Amino acid sequence: MSSRTTPKVAVIMGGPSSEREVSLSSGRECAAALRTEGFEVVEVDAGSDLVSRLAEISPDVVFNALHGRWGEDGCVQGLLEWQGWAYTHSGVLASALAMDKERTKDVYRAAGLPVADSILVTTDAVAKSHVMPPPYVVKPYNEGSSVGIYLVHEGDAPPVVASDMPTLVMVEAFIPGRELTTTVMGDRALGVTEIVTDGWYDYDAKYAPGGSRHVCPAELPEEITAACLHYALRAHEALGCRGVTRTDFRWDDALGLDGLKLLETNTQPGMTPTSLSPEHAALIGMSFGQFCAWMVEDASCLR
Repeated sequence: MSSRTTPKVAVIMGGPSSEREVSLSSGRECAAALRTEGFEVVEVDAGSDLVSRLAEISPDVVFNALHGRWGEDGCVQGLLEWQGWAYTHSGVLASALAMDKERTKDVYRAAGLPVADSILVTTDAVAKSHVMPPPYVVKPYNEGSSVGIYLVHEGDAPPVVASDMPTLVMVEAFIPGRELTTTVMGDRALGVTEIVTDGWYDYDAKYAPGGSRHVCPAELPEEITAACLHYALRAHEALGCRGVTRTDFRWDDALGLDGLKLLETNTQPGMTPTSLSPEHAALIGMSFGQFCAWMVEDASCLR
């Protein structure tokens, strides 16, 4: 940090991705929380003038509240590295790896972590025939927030995906059962939440009022809770992440531990007071403001 009495934090949010509105919500909440913790905060809607905006602000730390492509895939991280600004969350390589779902799985497999079977195929191939036996999930390999996901059941026709989807998509075997998620903060896994919905945990279930509810801490066998905590920390480390991440799982409880599979690691988890990661921080006694402040202090130590 600089010698300023009050550290200055630039919270970057918004940006051009499909998750812009989610990012704006996260950024505003984090900015408000950091002000309550005594930081001088400037909110920045990240656009093509981001470098010049940050140069004018001259922050001690950039709090990265961007979600999705450009803000979460190593691009903005490279820009911040180039300019020499300290910033929160993961660096260039970890961000790029974690945003690419298939390469993330390659890292998981190399680390001995359990994953669902998956392949990368073109959208044309997906539309022509079933590329794996249903049920399966079709998803972009480089998006977050469950954007553009198709669940194909037994007896369904092959899906015709939206024209704005990437030409290459991931097709992943569907894991029945329960949706679980775990946050890692630095070198510590914080807790496990079960996400309960009436159907598939898609974008609307994540963000629409009443779309889902969180059971935190999740009511699970001790073996499964311990495995989620252990696997999430190993995933965080294997990808080379720093700061805060959140790893998502599916658990087929009929299979016990063998039914637990990692789906992905989020290097920029949602950050509102009711988001999953702040709920996990609350389990260890951290307020939302303290959680945001920890990220700023963690980033400043890496400068």
